[in-house]
Amino acid sequence: MNRTFVNSSNLLSVGYDPNQRILEVAFKNGRVYHYFGVPQSVYEGLMNASSHGKYLNDFIKPFYSYQNAG
Repeated sequence: MNRTFVNSSNLLSVGYDPNQRILEVAFKNGRVYHYFGVPQSVYEGLMNASSHGKYLNDFIKPFYSYQNAG
C-alpha cells in the first residue's frame, strides 16, 4: 500500500485501501498499524486534520479494530 508522508510529531505516513477499507498508519517509532473498516470519509478527515495524531486518537482508535502490521 502506498503511504503519504504527513507533518506530525508522532505519525510518519498514512495509506488507505478503499476497496478493503484498510487504513495503514506508520508511526515515527517504526510501528505500522492497520485499521479495518474505515470509510474513505474518515481517511480524508485524517489527511485534512490540523493535527493528524489528535484525529487518529479521537476518531479512529476508539472505533475501529486494528492490528500491528510490522
